[in-house]
Amino acid sequence: MMIVMRHDARPQDVERVLERVRALGFTPHLSQGHERVVIGVIGEARRADPGAFVHLPGVARVVPISRPYKLSSREFHPDNSVVQVGPAGFGGEDIVIIAGPCSVESRSQMLEIAHAVKEAGAHMLRGGAFKPRTSPYSFQGLGEEGLRYLAEAREATGLPVVTEVMAVDQVDLVAQYTDMFQIGARNMQNFALLKAVGKRQVPVLLKRGMSATLSEFLLAAEYILVAGNSQVVLCERGIRTFEPSTRNTTDINAVPVLKASTHLPVIVDPSHSTGHWAYVTPVARAAIAAGADGLIIEVHPRPEEALSDGAQSLKPERFAQLVREVRAIAELVRPRTASLVPGGNHGSAPGV
Repeated sequence: MMIVMRHDARPQDVERVLERVRALGFTPHLSQGHERVVIGVIGEARRADPGAFVHLPGVARVVPISRPYKLSSREFHPDNSVVQVGPAGFGGEDIVIIAGPCSVESRSQMLEIAHAVKEAGAHMLRGGAFKPRTSPYSFQGLGEEGLRYLAEAREATGLPVVTEVMAVDQVDLVAQYTDMFQIGARNMQNFALLKAVGKRQVPVLLKRGMSATLSEFLLAAEYILVAGNSQVVLCERGIRTFEPSTRNTTDINAVPVLKASTHLPVIVDPSHSTGHWAYVTPVARAAIAAGADGLIIEVHPRPEEALSDGAQSLKPERFAQLVREVRAIAELVRPRTASLVPGGNHGSAPGV
C-alpha cells in the first residue's frame, strides 16, 4: 500500500508515519515529489491494515497498490525518475546513447573505440570485461585487465562506463572501475546478484531476460529497489520467439507499455535484439519514436576481427550516422527536450 500525505503535512507528521510503519514490521520507502509526499509500505500484503495509518496526522489517504511490483510502479511514483550517471541523465531531458564494443579485447582497441564513439556523440561507454557466453569455448573476457582498460578509456575521454557484473563475488571488484553496473539478460532473475547490486549506490542497467514477461522484468527491478538502490534503468534487448530471421525479436511494444507502467527510465538495445548490423539503425529509430529514453549500441572499428558479436557491431562511421538519424527523430517526438549533446542539463534523480 502507499500512504499519501496531505499537502500541508509537517515533517514531524511524516516522521510519525514512518515510525508507525517500522513498528508494525514493514519497511517504509519515502518518495518526495513536487506536489506530495508518498510513503510506500513494503512487506507481506495481507498483514497491512490501512486503518493503522489513515487517522494519523497529516495523512490524506491510504491507497492499495494493485501491481505485483510496488516501488517500480507509477502508482507509487507517478513522476518519471531520472537516473544520473555522470553528465548523462536517463529519463530526463536528453536521449542517452551508450556505445562501445561487446567485449574489451585490448587497451588499444578500447581507447580507439572510446574516442570514436565520443566524437560521434555517445554519452557513455560500454564494454564487457566479463562475458557470459553460451559456449564454454568462446571468449570469456579479460576480467580485471579489461576493467582497467575501461577505466583508462574513461580517463582519456570523460565518458562514464557501464560494464556487466555476472556474480555476487564480482560486485566489489567491478564497483571499483565502473560508473554503472549492467545485469545481463541471463542474470535478470539471479536474485542474489540483484540484491547485491541493490545494496550499492551505483546505478544499474537491468536487461530484460530473453523469455521474461514485462511483469517479471519489473519484479526483477523491484529486488534492486527494495534493497535500497533507486537508480535502475530498464533495457529492452529483444525476446526469444519462433522467428529465426533475427537473433531475437525486438519488442518495441515493451517501450510504451513500460513507460505507462513504471517511472523507471527505459532504453533499447537494437544490437542484441537483431543480431545484424544492417538492422540496428532502423530498430534504433523505431525505439526512439516509441518513446525510449536512450539506446545501447555495439561499435567496433573492425567487426570482422571482433572476438564476440562482430556481426551486430556498427563501424564508427555507421554509428555516427545512427546518432544523426536518432537526433532527428528525437527532435520530432520530444520537441522540448531532445538533445544528444553530452553534458547537457539532465536534471537530478528523485528518490523512489
